[in-house]
Amino acid sequence: MKRCTHCGTTILFGGVNEDGRRYCNEGCHEAGKLALQSQRLPPEMVAEAVTKVVEGNCPVCGGSGPIDVFTSYRVLSAVVVTSWRNTPRISCRGCATKAQLLSTLYCFFLGWWGIPWGLVMTPIQIVRNLAGLSQGNDPSKPSELLESIVRTQLAREASAQPQAGHHAA
Repeated sequence: MKRCTHCGTTILFGGVNEDGRRYCNEGCHEAGKLALQSQRLPPEMVAEAVTKVVEGNCPVCGGSGPIDVFTSYRVLSAVVVTSWRNTPRISCRGCATKAQLLSTLYCFFLGWWGIPWGLVMTPIQIVRNLAGLSQGNDPSKPSELLESIVRTQLAREASAQPQAGHHAA
């Protein structure tokens, strides 16, 4: 069985093939192309863009940085159905703290009610949030996830610009 080049999902039927790579759907195909483009960007360009984000204002509250990517974790359960998710967000440490505290409360009140996964995932997600609260924010060393997000955004912007030599009719 084949796996999606971008997300790693097993592909049973269908998918998108391009240049020897296989993707589970068109969304992963586009994301995979952007990821490949992003790896070809000059390191200086990426470093400059990452520095602008780190030193810029928080996209959530508008306050001053440093800015990085912080993840909050949630779980919601109802008898036999349990859903959990991880939400990375570019923000300042203050906004990240608020999101992680709210997600911890969310888990505490809404996570336990599913059997068996609510009972298993709720403490895991709560501990993840608490660990995230203690995560440092070193502006001289932005996270790899922030660099990846900035790289992908630069690649998206580059692919949206008209190519030299192509003219609109």
